[in-house]
Amino acid sequence: MRNMRAKLIFNPSAGATRASSVQITDVIHELQAWKIVPEVFFVEADCDLPRAVKDALAQGIRMFVVCGGDGTISAVAGILAGARATLGIIPSGTQNNMALSLGIPTDIPAAIAILRTGRRIKVDVGMATHREVSPEGGEISTPFLEVCSVGLISTLFPSADDVQHGNLARVGDFLTTFVGSAPAEIHLILGDMQEVRGLGHVVLVSNMPYIGRHYQIDADASFDDGLLDVLFFPDLSKLELLGYIFSGIGPGKVEDPRIQHYHARRVEIDTQPAMPIMADGNPLGAGRVRIEVRRRVLTVMVGKPAPAALLDPDAMIEAEQNAATD
Repeated sequence: MRNMRAKLIFNPSAGATRASSVQITDVIHELQAWKIVPEVFFVEADCDLPRAVKDALAQGIRMFVVCGGDGTISAVAGILAGARATLGIIPSGTQNNMALSLGIPTDIPAAIAILRTGRRIKVDVGMATHREVSPEGGEISTPFLEVCSVGLISTLFPSADDVQHGNLARVGDFLTTFVGSAPAEIHLILGDMQEVRGLGHVVLVSNMPYIGRHYQIDADASFDDGLLDVLFFPDLSKLELLGYIFSGIGPGKVEDPRIQHYHARRVEIDTQPAMPIMADGNPLGAGRVRIEVRRRVLTVMVGKPAPAALLDPDAMIEAEQNAATD
């Protein structure tokens, strides 16, 4: 086994309170045991993550290993989409939905072993396009790997995320926002023809089988089928909605028949009044949004055997050639 260069994107604040200095030492030691030579970049406030990734690509690095939560993984994935590079995941966040969806264990040594022993597959990436609120008023497109939400979930996310990471002082903000939120008239255009209208609190457009607190979108949800999973929750109260999202579908559970499922390559969402939009934790403003899927534009290392159609022989050959020359 020859040495392989890798860019290690390490987020020391991911997950609950952690001994990050010990963790980074353990991660580097384990990578080196697998003949992976990491160049470390720490994700901190005001850091230029896109520049770090693009500079590494320009230097010929083709393996990017993210040790962090879903937000950090999504940020790197959005930069790597369409690039000749592979994303490796060491899950160290709070929910780790992307690792769960892709079959990557949360055990650090096991996740690192996949970087050498696993398989490369191609996965889809979502793209949310909205109009910028500025004098220019142009459109902005934001990639996402997990989910784009419109409505209540986007409204509650900032305070809920703070509470989840231990800032209990934000509980009051969460409750105030929850009580004060109101439903909106929601208009969905799925593909070119199908239209759906209704009064509701939220629409979820998912690219991964699991989102939120391990909420399983659908037993058949996939990250490689070229389709987005659209969930509309009309007629559910706010309490019912949150309870359902926290519990998910899961084995042996019966789904509420009021929840509407759709599959589409493209969906446009408009709400009256305008509701906030969020893609993988990034606020995108409010109002109309167009969401599309970019099929199999991201190469990811996974552990469980993947269907033959997903295997990427070109990426495997390229990585072996890179390893041989490093």
